[in-house]
Parts: sequence; structure tokens; C-alpha cells
Amino acid sequence: MDATSRPPSLAGLRRTYEGEPLLETGVAADPVTQFSLWFQEALDAGLPEPNAMVLATASAGGRPSARTVLLKGYDESGFVFYTNFESRKGRDLAENPRASLLFPWHPIRRQVRVEGSVVRLPHEESAAYFASRPYGSQIGAWASRQSAVVRSREELDARYEDLAARWPEEPPVPDFWGGFRVVPSEMEFWQGQLDRMHDRLRYRRTSTGWALERLAP
Repeated sequence: MDATSRPPSLAGLRRTYEGEPLLETGVAADPVTQFSLWFQEALDAGLPEPNAMVLATASAGGRPSARTVLLKGYDESGFVFYTNFESRKGRDLAENPRASLLFPWHPIRRQVRVEGSVVRLPHEESAAYFASRPYGSQIGAWASRQSAVVRSREELDARYEDLAARWPEEPPVPDFWGGFRVVPSEMEFWQGQLDRMHDRLRYRRTSTGWALERLAP
């Protein structure tokens, strides 16, 4: 490798982290309540798309895959997103219904990680959300065979136009599209601190509730 083809140095990307201490005495008793508090603070801080989360899945054979999706709802039962069931993530979850989520809130030096099992939402719940989407997104859900190879952008656009002509008003819900809920078994809250001595608090589901423990950074 000659000098002109060397990758750029990463030395200039070093940074320090400093935040409020994350102490066991200062967090909620359950992780969803704590997530709600932090999510509101991410909103208040003006973070762009604080509901963007990295979704990691694995096939039955253990081949991992990750992508960014949008959180569309959460409560004590779990974290909800919507997708094409025939996409790579949809196929992974059909074979291996477990996933990990990561909320990378870098500007406020925080991240939240969620691990758990995954269940499909009832059709009625997915249909209600589909009806709330903009018309263009509804047609887009039909037009995109997500994760399939497409010969050209023109082919994709032509399919969209054909479907828009077929359904000039609200289209039906695709039978290959809907929601998933990640039911957490673990949730970790990370707060950046000086000298890489970060705070990591993990909630772990037990037979009697949630156990809270500190992890080394």
C-alpha cells in the first residue's frame, strides 16, 4: 500500500466523554421507565431522530446482520417496529426470534442497549398503524420487495407508479408487512465518563422482576 492509498488516520477522532454520574440510587426500578426518562431527555436535547435504533438479528445458522430502523412505540411489553416480513430481518426473525436494539445517542454521551425475544404483532395492530402512515409510505410498502435484488431504479419507480394507479386512495395492508415487538430480557444504560471509566447499568429480567447490576466499562 503506497502513501496515497493509505486509509485516513483515526487519531484525530479521539474524544473525551463527561456526563452526570449514572448511579444505582438515581435510576428507576424498572428499565422501561428509565428508558422513557432518557428518551424524553434525548427529545429535549433536540437529537435528530432519537427513535432511530440499530436492530441486530441473526439467521438460524448464526449469520449476523444489523441495520437502522425506527422505533414506533414502546411500553412495558416491549419495543415496536414495522417491516416487510420477507426482508432479511424478517426472515432472520422467522428463523431465530431474538434481537438486539441499540439507541446511539452520541451528542448526549449516552446509549441504550436492549436484548430479548421477538414476537409478531397481531394483524389488527399492524393494520391500525398502516392506516396512520402517509399515502406515499403505504404505496412504498407494496412497491418494495425489501432486500430483493432490483435491476434498476427505473424498475422500482415503475412498480411504484403502477401500484399508485391501482390504488389512487388508501391501499390495503400487505399480507407480507407488519410489526414486531422486542420483549426485553436485558436492558443496559451507558453513560460516557472521563478516562473511559464509563457508567454501565444493566437491568436483567428474573423470575421475580428486574435485577440491577453494574458492568465494568
